[in-house]
Amino acid sequence: MRYKDTTKGIIKNKKYYRTTYYKSVPERNSDTHIISQAGDRLDSIANRFYGDPTLWWFVARVNHLTTMNVPPGTELRIPKNTRDARAF
Repeated sequence: MRYKDTTKGIIKNKKYYRTTYYKSVPERNSDTHIISQAGDRLDSIANRFYGDPTLWWFVARVNHLTTMNVPPGTELRIPKNTRDARAF
């Protein structure tokens, strides 16, 4: 869960979430590299490799992307597992 370790609070009657910081994801020999095609989205890529479309944010973070849609021809690095998705 993305916000599991995030501390929430209330300031002036408004709820907020603190920024969640994640470990950097080092490149490994076991990583898969793919070239995106027209119509690829991060949620479908996460589902294809991890069986969980909610891990789209992990694929985005590893590849420094800010949008769900991936431009065709973009090289993406897909880590073998998501153990580096944990916050600290």
